[in-house]
Amino acid sequence: MIPYDFAYYKPSTAEEAVRLYWSLREQGKRPLYYAGGTEIITLGRVHETYTDAVIDMKGIAECQTLELRHNQLIMGAAVSLTRLRESNLFPLLGQTVSEIADHTARNKITLGGNLCGQIHYREAALPLLIADTEIVIEGRSGRRNVPLNSIFDGRPRLEDGELVIQLITQADDLELPYYSVKRRRQWSVGYPLITAAALKKDDKIRMAFSGICPFPFRNEQMEEILNDSRMNEEERIERAVQHVPGPISNDAEGTPEYRLFVLKNTLLDILQILGGEAHAHC
Repeated sequence: MIPYDFAYYKPSTAEEAVRLYWSLREQGKRPLYYAGGTEIITLGRVHETYTDAVIDMKGIAECQTLELRHNQLIMGAAVSLTRLRESNLFPLLGQTVSEIADHTARNKITLGGNLCGQIHYREAALPLLIADTEIVIEGRSGRRNVPLNSIFDGRPRLEDGELVIQLITQADDLELPYYSVKRRRQWSVGYPLITAAALKKDDKIRMAFSGICPFPFRNEQMEEILNDSRMNEEERIERAVQHVPGPISNDAEGTPEYRLFVLKNTLLDILQILGGEAHAHC
């Protein structure tokens, strides 16, 4: 039970949702956009988030879209992780989100909610970052489509009141050779030490990670080093890990030293598996 009351709104368009957001702000309220609601409930119970008005995105048809159209995969921000996984339209994304939380939670957690949430793992971002995904945003000044990489700094950096509507990935990127792995101290339960997603495009391996730092990231310096075939795999890995954009997480799941050890082994797996261009998922 959330220990406070709030008003509930369910607009039918993105434009209406943004107008409503600003109307509520002008009334002195603190509105939140809502899709699955898992974080609002979880964090609200322990007094780590507060709202007196929620704006439900599930009535916005664009936010529920999941389809291939004109050689693009269009994924609504309110699509659940379960639906993404079961559609198998984007195998790397489906594999990556399949181990977030448990099945019951994945039925509620949405793509946009995971991408923009407060829980710092945000693993759904990893395949999107390496597949050059575009993000569609509705704001007070209208709609904009921008590369996710261009506004992603641990999470999408949105202006006040902006609403993520959709994520768009080119169809050609959906079936590239890929690798996805989630490594925990205890394999079947708990938060990850590392989640990694990688794919091979234009003969180059791209990678993104969660769990190493208190934010998910893709680092092009690491990629450039890891793709440099003039060095052997061990040399590449040792040089690449020097560019991890710290701080490296230190918590009950693992120390920074242990996380780096796991990262090095994960990078070796990526280089060996994608070097042969085999689809793999662990």
